[in-house]
Amino acid sequence: MGCDGGTIPKRHELVKGPKKVEKVDKNAKRAARWKYCALSQEKLRRPIVSCELGRLYNKDAIIEYLLDKSAERPNVEAVTHIRGIKDIKELNLTDNPEWEGERRNTKGDRYEDIHCGMFICPVVGLEMNGKHRFCYLQTCGCVFSDRALKEVKTEICHKCGDPFKDEDLVVLNGTKEEVDELQEKMEERRAKTRTKKSKKTKAVKTVPAKAVAGPSGSSTNDVKTLSASSIKRSFQDMQGKSEAFKSLFTTHSSAKRTKDQTSNWVTHTPYHF
Repeated sequence: MGCDGGTIPKRHELVKGPKKVEKVDKNAKRAARWKYCALSQEKLRRPIVSCELGRLYNKDAIIEYLLDKSAERPNVEAVTHIRGIKDIKELNLTDNPEWEGERRNTKGDRYEDIHCGMFICPVVGLEMNGKHRFCYLQTCGCVFSDRALKEVKTEICHKCGDPFKDEDLVVLNGTKEEVDELQEKMEERRAKTRTKKSKKTKAVKTVPAKAVAGPSGSSTNDVKTLSASSIKRSFQDMQGKSEAFKSLFTTHSSAKRTKDQTSNWVTHTPYHF
């Protein structure tokens, strides 16, 4: 077969079979969701925000997306539900004292633990690396593990003391079923806000203009007519006012100039001599 030394090639060396499908390591994929931005795929750095579906983003990446939505970006489908800055919440995270970050040894002469999280739960100390279920509160943005919320049941935030309800809990990087449930809740909240706004606009339109009372208790039309009549009325026509009082205003005869005192080049009319 053209090989030196009398070697006989085998079948797998001559016939190329189908390529094996490369499988992504589940542990590495899970850890990457907690260390990289879901939009820009850059490393998460403060300030870190989350949406109503529990995805993690860098705040500057979300602001750039909101300023220019027409730009081509990877993973845009992860932020299509974000309409404005009100749809995200800045997270109040607790740093992990064992996280070395960029200071760790990159020579390759030591074991690198990819499961070491940048943040931990402030109550039980669990690392936020994807192995444990974490939630954040929409009221204050504090992040806790699900185990801490179950073991220490309370209606007050463990970190800042703000009150919260079970409806304010949002699961971070949840499963597909949890994301679908969060999406249904998000759509219900937005539908309620739309109905409230529509009711307010209808109520404003149905109120007649004459029924709107002014500061003196009368309608707005009456206030306009009174103000117009008071403007047209001159102080010089008022009865019961002395000449000394009337002379304080420019409409008095003493404030008017004669032809000898005026000049054709003056662009304004000063009332002092």
